[in-house]
Amino acid sequence: MGNRLSKIATRTGDDGSTGLGDGSRTGKDSARIAALGEVDELNSFVGLLLCEDMPAALRDELVTVQHDLFDLGGELCIPGYQLITDDHVARLDGLLEKYNADLPRLKEFILPAGSRAASLAHVCRTVCRRAERSIVALSKDEDINAQPRQYVNRLSDLMFVLARVLNRYAGGSDVLWQHDRKPRPKDAQE
Repeated sequence: MGNRLSKIATRTGDDGSTGLGDGSRTGKDSARIAALGEVDELNSFVGLLLCEDMPAALRDELVTVQHDLFDLGGELCIPGYQLITDDHVARLDGLLEKYNADLPRLKEFILPAGSRAASLAHVCRTVCRRAERSIVALSKDEDINAQPRQYVNRLSDLMFVLARVLNRYAGGSDVLWQHDRKPRPKDAQE
């Protein structure tokens, strides 16, 4: 594994194609590469979220999520291969149940705001939804396993719940959308 990335600039992609894990090449604008890129971006944002203060158990669980996302990218990179299983999805279901158990019931929509960590969890949630859309688009063109789509679907739900948890961890609460909020008078806006 140590020599695997000994040469970073290979120039093989200068023609607009990129290599897949099975040795084949595809366009850098293909649905598969778009989905792979969205998952990579999501993993990067989870890494950014991990720079924030949070409970140790949650940190460990997010590191596991990062490894899962790397595996999910590997599965997308190798057509016909499977790395994400029903067990991965079930683990996220368990985390959703665990972290949602102590949260108050939502009566209003919440804004993607609050503490920096919560706001970053919301960014992860929205990037995760985009990755999910890319995986769904890929599945219309090519056969892929259902588990990657299910995994990112659950992960986006988990990121929503974790944003709420992280706001409470920082001493705050949900930032509620105010449906009856009145616009400020024009004079006050200046």
